Amino acid sequence: MLTGTVADGFASVRDAFADVVGEQDGRGAGLAIWHDGRWAVDLVGGDWTPDTLVMPYSVSKAFAALPALVLVDRGLLDLDAPLQRYWPELTTESTLRQALSHQSGIVGIDRPAPTDVFYDWERSCDLLARSAPSWAPGTALGECALFYGHLVGEPVRRVDGRSLGTFFREEIALPHEIVFAFGLTEADQHKVSRLHGLRAFAAALDEKPDLYRRAIGNPPGAFDEAVVNSAHWRAAEVPAVNGHGTARGVAQMYVDLVAGRILSAELVVELSSAQCSGVDQVMGGEVSWGFGVAVDEDGFGMGGTGGHYGGWSRVGGYAFAFVTSVMGTHARGERIEAALREVIGAPPLPD
Repeated sequence: MLTGTVADGFASVRDAFADVVGEQDGRGAGLAIWHDGRWAVDLVGGDWTPDTLVMPYSVSKAFAALPALVLVDRGLLDLDAPLQRYWPELTTESTLRQALSHQSGIVGIDRPAPTDVFYDWERSCDLLARSAPSWAPGTALGECALFYGHLVGEPVRRVDGRSLGTFFREEIALPHEIVFAFGLTEADQHKVSRLHGLRAFAAALDEKPDLYRRAIGNPPGAFDEAVVNSAHWRAAEVPAVNGHGTARGVAQMYVDLVAGRILSAELVVELSSAQCSGVDQVMGGEVSWGFGVAVDEDGFGMGGTGGHYGGWSRVGGYAFAFVTSVMGTHARGERIEAALREVIGAPPLPD
């Protein structure tokens, strides 16, 4: 069963989404598409309602980058200043620009840490600050998978005084009515859908290279359903991965970003341009990183573990977001997006 709206002409996109939801045995998913100045599709399916929230993993990174960039626009942070100007304890000599685009050399905490580190921002930042970079800043690239939000969020806290989650809520989410948050209240926790199917992702860690295992598996728990479905996790701020929102909230951020309502036009260009390109030393594939987003010839956006995605297609002129409670591959979202591109006459998705 689907709930929501579909504009005339987008029935095939609705059908593609219905097929995906049907494959999930009643569990939920959300889809939101903005095209030609309107919501072309705004749907939820399965056991979700329109206000159901879900954690879309690294889709969160695009949101986590925004508070620092708002402060850049205000002249309170400098993209090309060393982070040590704002955070003197930090070992790496990375600039803010390099941290925002995964060039800092810090891919995580370099000594074993327990799961409860996730729930203590200051302890996380202390361990991160004392971690040695895996390469000289700017000489390579690699996703700071679990602690990107701390790396770009602690300068926000040092300069502004508010946590990244509070700053995001007060300065971005509430003014623009974007349904996305870091650090959920008890009231909002009742709206969250549980994640299912993470066991396969946790098991796959053993087969990954050492740097990936360190970046993803320390502290343990980011792929543990008992951890990420807990109230403790949802209330914490782990902004690289634990934002919670709706598909419409994800797409809305990209709409407002491109329209110039969140950042200056100059910073939107910086955010959505390749700051670096090459083999990601953590994830292993070729990538071009902007600020919190991956960039390619089609546009920019960010995927998350389990098949979530949010982004903006310059070629198609649309914002697209797909989120789900059932972890799997990105093929589901790509199938829906392919149906969309057929409707609007855009070329096929790039490989």
